[in-house]
Amino acid sequence: MCDGQDMVVRNFRDLVAWQLAHELKCEVIAFTATGAASKDFKYRDQIRSSSASAPSNICEGFGRFRPREFARFLEFACGSLMETQNHLLDGRDRGYLDALLYSRLSNLARTALRTTTHLLLAKQRQAAEESRKQTDRRR
Repeated sequence: MCDGQDMVVRNFRDLVAWQLAHELKCEVIAFTATGAASKDFKYRDQIRSSSASAPSNICEGFGRFRPREFARFLEFACGSLMETQNHLLDGRDRGYLDALLYSRLSNLARTALRTTTHLLLAKQRQAAEESRKQTDRRR
C-alpha cells in the first residue's frame, strides 16, 4: 500500500490514512446498526463518535495547509483511533462483537493508527525542516 509520499496528494481522500480511518468509521456504523450494540445507545454513540472523529481530523488538518498544524490534527486523529480501539475491546467484552468481527475491526483500527502515525511523523519532520530553513534565512 502506498504511504502517499510517492504520489501527489491533491485531496484529503487521496490520503491512505484518511481512507483507512473512513473505512473504519463505515464498518463501525454498520456493526452498531444492528444487534445488541444498536440497543446500547451510550456505547453506540461513543464508538461512532470516536471512529468518525479520526477521518474528520485528518481532513481538517489537510485543509490547514501547514505541516505543523496538520501534525496537530493528526495527533487528534491518533487519539480518536486509540479510543476506538478501546471501545472495540469494550464491545468484545460485552459480547457485541464475535471473535471474527473483533479481529477485523481491531486490525483495521491498528492499521489506520499506524498509517496515521507515519503521516504524523512525516509532517513533524517537514515542519521542523521548514522551521530550520526559516532560522537559516534570518542569519
